[in-house]
Amino acid sequence: MKVVGITGYKKSGKTTLGVKLSQELSQQGISVGILKHVSGEMNFPDTDSSRYKPHVKMIWAVSQNESEILLQGNKSVEDMLALFDSDIVFIEGFKNEKTFPKIVCLRDKNEENELLDGLQVATASFKEDIADFQINNQEHINKIAFIAMSEAFKLPNLDCGACGYETCYNLAKEIVSKNESIDKCVSLNPPVSVKVDGIALPLNSFTSEMFKNTILAMISTLKGTKKGKVQIEI
Repeated sequence: MKVVGITGYKKSGKTTLGVKLSQELSQQGISVGILKHVSGEMNFPDTDSSRYKPHVKMIWAVSQNESEILLQGNKSVEDMLALFDSDIVFIEGFKNEKTFPKIVCLRDKNEENELLDGLQVATASFKEDIADFQINNQEHINKIAFIAMSEAFKLPNLDCGACGYETCYNLAKEIVSKNESIDKCVSLNPPVSVKVDGIALPLNSFTSEMFKNTILAMISTLKGTKKGKVQIEI
């Protein structure tokens, strides 16, 4: 999945940049999803759907033109991304997430020391001479959109170590620096893939090998078994 973060402090232009990038990419025929962090409690309008909220874990509201999902509880980024069906997802906020590249929005040059974590592929600002690009410059928006599509990735946040790096964050920094590629992540290219209702479940190297060896041991005793790709569907 193509994922890029848009991070920065309040009033730094995160949402403005996200809207401009979404507009630019949509005009190119690219579908865009947005995952946004909201500080505090979310207040939904007083509709029939919201009346169910205190009593149930999930609400789907479907109309002729759009659908809405309300989920109770704090979900991980990985849980929420599994619900997306987009060419690229921009994650606004979530400064502490370390498994995807980021565009950092700056209000002041001094904020670089606090916000740059080695995952930045670009910086942007409303002000001149503060960042790589200006948010209100359409030519710059076009360039940021190109960078986003070229550099986007998402590691599974398993910290399995099979890639040779201790954490997904360490590998992510090397991918951003062009010292490694996404193919280095064993969990994204496992010998066994498991999908539930069409959604792939990330497996670390140990779990993947366990599934593989267990399944092969079972089917090897069956008549007519031969080497090749094995597909099991439940």
